[in-house]
Amino acid sequence: MKYYILFRTFFRWLFSVFYRWQVIGAEHIPKKGPVILCANHISNLDPPLLGSGIERQVHFMAKEELFRIPILSFLITQFGAFPVRRGAGDRAAIRATLEVLQQGKILGIFPEGSRSKTGQLKPGQPGAAMFALRSEAQVVPVAIIGPFRLFRPVKIVYGQPIDLSRFRQGKSNSNTLREVTELIMQQIQQLIDQNKS
Repeated sequence: MKYYILFRTFFRWLFSVFYRWQVIGAEHIPKKGPVILCANHISNLDPPLLGSGIERQVHFMAKEELFRIPILSFLITQFGAFPVRRGAGDRAAIRATLEVLQQGKILGIFPEGSRSKTGQLKPGQPGAAMFALRSEAQVVPVAIIGPFRLFRPVKIVYGQPIDLSRFRQGKSNSNTLREVTELIMQQIQQLIDQNKS
């Protein structure tokens, strides 16, 4: 945790000095219990930005290849990342993700699955919805509003938790996952539209 705080302090300084960042809605993050932060994805700087705006530690899935680089592996592990095989149904990663949530921690996830080259929100993948329905985690939509250009403002907007109680009453299926995914993406888009300068 001490390394995490150190990294977060560094990134807060970086975003303040070079990107004039604005943090909006951090008070919407639950003080305790499992949380899934679902954000749009426009830059490689999105993960540290997502975690730097709040006080609780955020954990991330990261592609397996990054953990083969010794120094980088140490750094991203200290920053709360754990490996996932891209393009595969990695059961170990799914178990690790659910374990993070079962321990009452925060998971940061980008439902689009990869960065948007245009900055426009892409369709969401069902992973975030699956983790939400298989846990008791509260889902918080997050909008990252760039672009990431030196000395240009970057905003990170944390929305209010999404009420998923009606989706948790029955057994989840592909239709439920699609509906929850669409709801999450709608909420992210709404935050983007409401906070564009």
